[in-house]
Amino acid sequence: MILTIWRHGEAGSASRDELRELTTRGADDIGFGCQQFHQGCEARGIAPPTHILHSPWLRTTQTAEIIAGAYSHARLAAFDALRPGATPEDVDRALSDYEAAEHVLLVHHQPLVARLLGYYLDDAGQVPFLNPGGLATLSLAAVAAGTGALLFWAVPPEYEVGQ
Repeated sequence: MILTIWRHGEAGSASRDELRELTTRGADDIGFGCQQFHQGCEARGIAPPTHILHSPWLRTTQTAEIIAGAYSHARLAAFDALRPGATPEDVDRALSDYEAAEHVLLVHHQPLVARLLGYYLDDAGQVPFLNPGGLATLSLAAVAAGTGALLFWAVPPEYEVGQ
């Protein structure tokens, strides 16, 4: 399975954390990031995402909707395992339902983004800290800890693909 972990775009402030909306810059970064992500995948022969799963909070939902606009064939859904406070093990158990999927894209928040990278790669240091809008794409031999290999990562504003 290909797994992309994408941190939500830059968000503004709100009376409650779960209500924070993407800023204009955050939305623009994600839109541009979609173009760069598509090119990064295409250059490596990686299939586009078939599932786009996100936390139920507003900024991750908005980020996922922008990405889904670039991949209209992908199934978009809020994913309970990505609720704030979730652990990598929670996500891992829920992802087992998607093992047959070719490419799953998760949209979430820090610190779970970094924890998931560490969990699947056994060395989160392969990927720089992902600022809002940053992403990393992995190949998982199985949906389990330590089975991932880093394919590429990218961060705004340029989204130049790194490895």
